[in-house]
Amino acid sequence: MIKQRTLDHFQESARLKTEAASVLADPITAAVELMFTALSNGNKILACGNGGSAADSQHFAAELVGRFERERLPLPAMALTTDTSIMTAVGNDYSFKEIFSKQVQAFGQNGDVLLAFSTSGNSENVIAAIDAALERDMRVVALTGKGGGKIGKLLTEADVHICVPHDRTARIQEVHLLTIHCICDGIDVALFGEDGNE
Repeated sequence: MIKQRTLDHFQESARLKTEAASVLADPITAAVELMFTALSNGNKILACGNGGSAADSQHFAAELVGRFERERLPLPAMALTTDTSIMTAVGNDYSFKEIFSKQVQAFGQNGDVLLAFSTSGNSENVIAAIDAALERDMRVVALTGKGGGKIGKLLTEADVHICVPHDRTARIQEVHLLTIHCICDGIDVALFGEDGNE
C-alpha cells in the first residue's frame, strides 16, 4: 500500500509539472525580467511565506546571496522569515498578520521586489506584506495555487502572478520549488550569460 501511494505521489507530481509548464512559462519569464531589472538597478528582493513557504523564501534568498549553479557575486535577497526576535516582537505587540508587513515597511524601497509565497493565496500576513509593498511602489511576484485566492485579486498589471493549477498543497509546493530554480537560473543567465556551467 505504501509503495503504491509513493508511486502515485511521483506520478501526480510529474504529471502536474508537465501540465503546468505551458501555463507557467510566461509568468516565470516575466518574474525573471522583473527581478533582473530590479537587481540591475541596485535594488533587492524580499521574500516571505509561512511554513513550507517560509522555507521556500529562505531557499530563494540563499540561492541569490550564495550561488545557484555558478560562481558569481552575491545578489541582494532577504527572507523575512528568519529573524525570530522581529517576528515574535511584532506578533506579540501587534499581530501575527503584521510580521512581514512591518519588515517590508522597514526594509522595502521603491524599485525592490517582494516575492510572496502562499499556496492558498489567502495568507493574511502575506496579503499584508503585499499591501505594504504596493504602498512603497515595490513590484510583487506572487507564487500561489488553488486559483490564486485573495492575492490574485490584489496584484496590479505591473506585478507577476505565478499560480500553480492545482488544489493540493504538497503538489503546489513542489512546483513552487521548481519555479524558484527556474527563476534563479533565469536571473543568472540574464545577468551573466548562458555559459556559466561550461
